[in-house]
Formats: sequence, structure tokens, C-alpha cells
Amino acid sequence: MPDHHRRPPGRGLRAFLLFAMLLLLAPSAWAGSIVTREFRSEQLGRAWRYNVYLPDGYDGGTLRYPVLYLLHGNGGSLNEWPVKGNLQAAADRLIRAGEIPPAVIILPDAGTTWYVDRKEKMESAFFRDLIPDAEKSFRVLDTREGRLIGGLSMGGFGTLRFVMLHPEMFAAAALLSPAIYDPEPPENSSARRVGVFGAEQYDPAVWKSLNWPVLWDGFLEKKIAVPMYINSGDDDDFFIEGEATRLYDRLRRAGQPAQLRIVDGAHVWPVWESTIGDAMRYVFSFASRPVIPAP
Repeated sequence: MPDHHRRPPGRGLRAFLLFAMLLLLAPSAWAGSIVTREFRSEQLGRAWRYNVYLPDGYDGGTLRYPVLYLLHGNGGSLNEWPVKGNLQAAADRLIRAGEIPPAVIILPDAGTTWYVDRKEKMESAFFRDLIPDAEKSFRVLDTREGRLIGGLSMGGFGTLRFVMLHPEMFAAAALLSPAIYDPEPPENSSARRVGVFGAEQYDPAVWKSLNWPVLWDGFLEKKIAVPMYINSGDDDDFFIEGEATRLYDRLRRAGQPAQLRIVDGAHVWPVWESTIGDAMRYVFSFASRPVIPAP
């Protein structure tokens, strides 16, 4: 007898392929974007550019978002985190999974300045120009609870300095393989060659005057806790795993909240690309959620 209930050949296969296609397209349908902004920095006396990760749904919305200022390493640029660190994919994935809230990420361009006022007034420009411009140009929260900071290597050095100088401004911080050498950078560190810590050649007195230990007492006196995520590869080319561990121990003994991760790897992008998600989960756990602005 003929089977009148038999499906036409291929219908099931076509349905399966359509479902698989939808699954493949779903992540791209929920994707943020990266835009570049240029403005004049009064502190630097020139035009300054930064990249901005905007979460899916930013355009056309009204929400104000928590913001992470994410700093690159020595000789890097505003494009380093998106290109080498696959930041956009990491942020999209975490937001889509509900592991961090929708957020804006600011990626400044700082060259080899080490985020201090030596080659250029980069530290002053960060606080007096960049943060105000970002808060004026994008819908980001302008409160401590909505503001985070992080960075790798040289960016970790800058992050720690900024937090210790202004703990009232940041809800949490992430230090990825931070170049926070105490008492001095190793011989192979770029800190000795970039013309920042000394006018013509490296000067240990200049390094010590700008390094985080001179800020320690003032930081503790403010009695403002800034949770810190600290990591390093276990085979770091500059032995930063030791620096990270010592900072973590000192923070813990002072009653400051901190987390330490020593992972497999050297001072290389695979370490930072593979851990930026963990770092963002930590810092965003202390941040405000997106809010609808008051009318």
C-alpha cells in the first residue's frame, strides 16, 4: 500500500540545514561594534584618537552603560586590543551569555608613554581630556560605580597608578601581566629604553618616583577599596608572575579585595586573549547595570 504520510524526500534535510544556518547566524546577529573617535586633547596639545566598543542595541537606544577603560602595552595602539586580543568577540560572547552586562569599552592610544606625564602629559590627558570626552560623546555612566579600568603590561602599570592616585573614580581594576617592577625593571624591560624614566637614559630615581610603592600609603589612607584582578603567565619573559604575586599578597594583607591568576604562558597575546574574559567577569561584577537616564 502506498504510504500517504511519507514526507517528500529532502524536506527533513532542508529543515535541519535551515536550523543549523540560524544557529550559525545567531551570534553575528547579536554583535557589538567598534567605532573610532578623534578629538583635540588640550593636555597633549594635539588630536587624539580612541576606539570604542559599543554593545549590540546601543544605536537608537537611551540606556547609559557601565564603561571599561582598557589600556594597551608599550608600543601598542588603540587597535591592539581589537586586533590582537579579539576584544569584540570576547565582549559579545560574555554579554550574550549574561556573564557581564552590556557595556562600553574605551581603548585609548598611548604609544610608549607609560601613562605618565613625561614624554607627553598622558596621565593628565587621561583624566582631564579622555574621560570627560568619552562621557560627553557616548552614553556611559559618569559615576564611580559605572567606571572600570584595566590594562596589560605597560597598561597594567598605568592602571595600578591611576587606581592608587584616584581610587574614588573606579569601581574595580584588572591588571594583566602588569609591568609593576619593584624595585626596578629588569634589564630586558622596555621601561629602560623608551625615554620615559630618564631624560637621555634610564634613571632609577625617576622610575622609583613614579612606581606604585610611592603611592601605597596615600592609597591606603583614602580607605577606598578597589577590587583588583591580577594575572600573569607562569613563564613571563619579565618574571611578572613574581611581581603579581607580591602585589596580591600586599593587597590581601592590607585588607584590599583582590584575585590572582597565574596561568600557563609567557608575556604574549595568547595569555591576554585567553584571560580577558575572566578579567571582565571579575571587574564587571562590581559595576552598575545599564540604566535609563532620568527625564
